[in-house]
Amino acid sequence: MSDHGDLPLPEGFENLLRAAASGAGSGSPFGFGYFEERPRPSRRRPRREETATYRVRVEISGTKPPVWRRLELDSDLFLNEVHTILQAAFGWEDYHLHGFSSGGSYYSREAELYLCPFEAQEGKPGLPEEQVRLDEVLAEKGDRLTYLYDFGDDWEHLITLQAVLPRQEGAPRARCTAGKRAAPSEDCGGAPGYEFVSAATDPEHPHHAEALAEYQRFYGQEPDPDRAPVPFDIEEVNTALAAVSGPLPAHLPGPIADLLESVPNQMLRVRLLVLAAKACARDADEMGPATVKETVRPYSWLMEHVGDNGVKLTGAGYLPPASVREAAESLGLEEKWIGSANRESQTLPVLNLRESAQKAGLLRKSKGRLLLTSAGRAVRDDPRALWDHLAERMPPTPRAEVEQWGCLLMFLLVAAGSRDVPGDIADILTMMGWRVGEGRPVDPMAARDAAYAAWAVLDTLGGWTRGSFSRGCAPTKRGVAFARAALRSPA
Repeated sequence: MSDHGDLPLPEGFENLLRAAASGAGSGSPFGFGYFEERPRPSRRRPRREETATYRVRVEISGTKPPVWRRLELDSDLFLNEVHTILQAAFGWEDYHLHGFSSGGSYYSREAELYLCPFEAQEGKPGLPEEQVRLDEVLAEKGDRLTYLYDFGDDWEHLITLQAVLPRQEGAPRARCTAGKRAAPSEDCGGAPGYEFVSAATDPEHPHHAEALAEYQRFYGQEPDPDRAPVPFDIEEVNTALAAVSGPLPAHLPGPIADLLESVPNQMLRVRLLVLAAKACARDADEMGPATVKETVRPYSWLMEHVGDNGVKLTGAGYLPPASVREAAESLGLEEKWIGSANRESQTLPVLNLRESAQKAGLLRKSKGRLLLTSAGRAVRDDPRALWDHLAERMPPTPRAEVEQWGCLLMFLLVAAGSRDVPGDIADILTMMGWRVGEGRPVDPMAARDAAYAAWAVLDTLGGWTRGSFSRGCAPTKRGVAFARAALRSPA
């Protein structure tokens, strides 16, 4: 009788079980050696002697109709460079692992794999991507290469060589010539999640109503703007591609150029450069005189109130209660601020107005009085000159480094028309290496604290669609116009 029950085992079977349990005998069909991965065939071909231009179509598998981009790439790019180009072309943020495969999908046993640094360091079978050139894996029209991004959502990009063209001197190493559909956002759940979120966030989608209802039923809220697909804009894509394959543009304002030069993360650099391209755009409809006058009215009112003789401050250095009440009534602050509005220290809009006017060089304190500066007297009765003066003093330059970056990012994001300024500042500061508390990522409220000096000016000018600086807060048209003017102003 055996140890395995009352049934007799076939002759020799018990020895096989013991061998399997111990892993002995690599040649045994029950030993672990039997399951060792077979060597994968090499799919590479000789490199081209002269660099050509490859016209490729890159399509994301599982999307219907397909999300695709047509790119023209130098044939001598290494695959680590192609990775960065694909990230830029589809608006990815390089949050996840990736890999390339030739001869099948990344999970196919017949494919040759080209690995990202982490996978290579972990000993996965394959070649480091930085050792493989594009022309080794794509040589003739119709050849295919697979790029897999995010091993959770499994975004499979099929790269098909459509044409081999002579390279034109001076042509960019990578450019986009066409594309269709908005790109997926990070962590939206793969192709099925993308199609679901696309329907839920697009009122023109034929299944919008049911998708939105299902989204609200499942999540209990409106669709998160961060999960909405990224609209396809060929100019933005080419700006991003230029950022990963060429030097910085010469026309960037100095502070933005300094910011970009200080960022070590290449995909963050791309993100910032795309924002800079939007921020530096000149709108055909500049703010008219009436809008400018209304925008700077809080500063005009305060300077008029101070007048030539100044205003006596309280012992603590604040505006007197009568001035605070008059400011609240004249500027309509009672509608946006809770409280009696008679003490400046407890009436934030008035406090921000007075302090930002001082920082902008319009007012000064002297011997217990608030007085106009010579610059304040020069622009007091000229709204356009006041607008220009304020813009030239932006962004504010606080002492702490994180506050300097926070203020600059706020003006950059507002000028670019960001839909979620606090959330974007928090994300970018986190990507730059800043943390709060016990190493936690920067959150929107911490981002507001870092950018408070800039927020106060924009809030005073009516630059926000909401009264508070909360997640989802977007700038108004006048906020965008002022931020762009500030970034264009000479330092």
